[in-house]
Amino acid sequence: MRYGLRVRTVSQEGVCDDPGIHPKAVQAARLALPDEGCVQQASALLKLVADPTRLKLLSALNAGELCVCDLAAVVGISESAVSHQLRLLRAGRVVTYRKEGRVAYYRLLDAHVTTLIESTLEHARE
Repeated sequence: MRYGLRVRTVSQEGVCDDPGIHPKAVQAARLALPDEGCVQQASALLKLVADPTRLKLLSALNAGELCVCDLAAVVGISESAVSHQLRLLRAGRVVTYRKEGRVAYYRLLDAHVTTLIESTLEHARE
């Protein structure tokens, strides 16, 4: 103890050298935890976005609407592979589409998805 204060240090392994909990901090952290359903949904979303091919597709869609053939050309995979990935992204409520005749134009679902993609890529670039 220095000057009557308890000093906590953290070892190089990231473990407290002086084990002991801080009840107020623990309580605040517990209150901040989302409910289990929210955790499961958020985890599923992050897994969905974590796939490199899907992240490329979402990055391309962040620039604007694109059809399957355009997305295939941008990402460099087959149209059927793009369709499969888009089906997963639609089911995960990450993208949506509109039909114009026989052509479907895909886009990011909403501003939350746009922010997620932009923030993720910005963080990776830093």
